[in-house]
Amino acid sequence: MKFAHISDSHLSFRQFGLLEREYDFYDVFDKVIDSIIKEKPDFVIHSGDFFESSRPSPLALLSAQMALSRLKNNDIPIFAIAGNHDIVMRSDAIPPQMLFEDLGLTLLDPSDPYIFDDKIFIGGIQYYSRHFNKLLLKSLENLENKAKDYDKKILVLHQGIDRYLNINYELKMGQIPKNFNYYAFGHIHKRIIEDFGEGKLAYPGCPEIWRMDEIENYETKGKGYYMVDISRDSPEIKLIDIESPRAIIQRTIDYSNFDKEIDNLKEEVDDCAEKPLLKLKIVGDGFKSSDIHPLINEIFNKNCLSTRIQCQPNIINEKLKTADNKHHNIQELLKEGLDYYKEDYSEFALELLNSISKNDLETAESLTKKLYGDFKC
Repeated sequence: MKFAHISDSHLSFRQFGLLEREYDFYDVFDKVIDSIIKEKPDFVIHSGDFFESSRPSPLALLSAQMALSRLKNNDIPIFAIAGNHDIVMRSDAIPPQMLFEDLGLTLLDPSDPYIFDDKIFIGGIQYYSRHFNKLLLKSLENLENKAKDYDKKILVLHQGIDRYLNINYELKMGQIPKNFNYYAFGHIHKRIIEDFGEGKLAYPGCPEIWRMDEIENYETKGKGYYMVDISRDSPEIKLIDIESPRAIIQRTIDYSNFDKEIDNLKEEVDDCAEKPLLKLKIVGDGFKSSDIHPLINEIFNKNCLSTRIQCQPNIINEKLKTADNKHHNIQELLKEGLDYYKEDYSEFALELLNSISKNDLETAESLTKKLYGDFKC
């Protein structure tokens, strides 16, 4: 008995406002479905954030319809829960997954768990924010009690756990019931597998890069989904990797070797089948970000879908190291450091610091939107 575990497909996500990135997410999801069909599992579990929004685009709905139709044609049912992106924040509203019941998708409900093939208990709970922790714990207790009489038990959740998130978690490890064989989690966009309870706790991650800070995990652990054999005493998990249709290149370049590194990078970009996403960090001495940004954009804009640039001249670090706290305060350090980049930045930082310190979040938001609206690189 085996099943596929996927999560956080985020269909309709348009990264950086780029239509090409929206299509990349559809492409990856299609590859996941094709791979699942080849693996011939008994069923599929999707642990939340099927869509990027509770009101997905028509393209996202069409992509989901075509994918789920292929699963149905191969007699592979799918069980899902609503993640924080899927939930409609309105009373009596339903998540968009409900549109696909006729295509074999079952939206799990904690009051009505699904029993697959009279053998496997599948209980799921939609995402709850930490403000509704008591309701989440009550739902968990309900499923824990209902699952007692089954040998094979799967719990499906879309929550962050304190062990993996320093902040912004909704659930503590000790609050999770321990009588399940497999814990199909979603919400955290990196692969995690850990012994827990009577089996394994697993996050399969997001099949595509949703945020640029996910690149490192993608490069070390890959992205895709899990195939899980639950027939053994402990579940056996096989990692299935799905390649992104578009290269995402991340580099840190020391300015002392700038020309050589940029030449090497140009060759790598030119070798990409599709325009890649490029994330660069420039460090070292002897440059200003106001000079670097237009130069990088001139070199790479035609051959890259998106270019994100971060500049970190050593002068900032040196100023912080040599600062005498008796004669400097945080406002002086901000102005002294950021004026090296651009006077507007230091003024923005000082105004932002002042508004946040007064808990004036409306002004802080307005300042931030203005800066990004004026920022053309």
